[in-house]
Amino acid sequence: MRLILLGPPGAGKGTQSERLVEKHGLVQLSTGDMLRAAVAAETPIGLEAKDLMARGQLCPDSLVVQIVSDRIEQPDAHNGFILDGFPRTLKQAEALDRMLEGKHYGLDAVIELTVDERSLLDRVERRARELAAAGKPVRTDDAPEVVHRRIADYNAVTAQLRPFYKQRGIYSSVDGMAPIDEVARSIDSVLSDVKASV
Repeated sequence: MRLILLGPPGAGKGTQSERLVEKHGLVQLSTGDMLRAAVAAETPIGLEAKDLMARGQLCPDSLVVQIVSDRIEQPDAHNGFILDGFPRTLKQAEALDRMLEGKHYGLDAVIELTVDERSLLDRVERRARELAAAGKPVRTDDAPEVVHRRIADYNAVTAQLRPFYKQRGIYSSVDGMAPIDEVARSIDSVLSDVKASV
């Protein structure tokens, strides 16, 4: 099973990804983690990325797609994967499609965790307060103004990705504001429908 999980910061993608990894034996692929691993391993792509990052430049889509391509060839990804944090743009989605087609792979589902922005901000602020009260470090990206900006960025990007994947008949949305177990059941329902149609 090959999935993309979409959702703004704080929507619960990490929580649901962990559950899917455990339940279905998938691997969660974060482009940020893969990029750092390639740099640390000093692969040819990692060295190219390291050079770009040292100059303060963003890695081009072609490089990120190549890192994803290399990673999904590894044995632990053969059972399937969840892409987290990628694609972020329509160009990346198109490049991902081309790369997967070249491997005779397809995406099974793109699931978006939809949220109410005000409730999401309350959730993130509550998480920051709980961490602080427990004496744990609060993530800098949990500051309200940062969350506002990240949600706005996410909405701008997803406005392009949603119709792209709807057109392919693989897009579903799930209420990300529901209790965790309910969100999990909704995702399982989408995946059951996917399996039934294969």
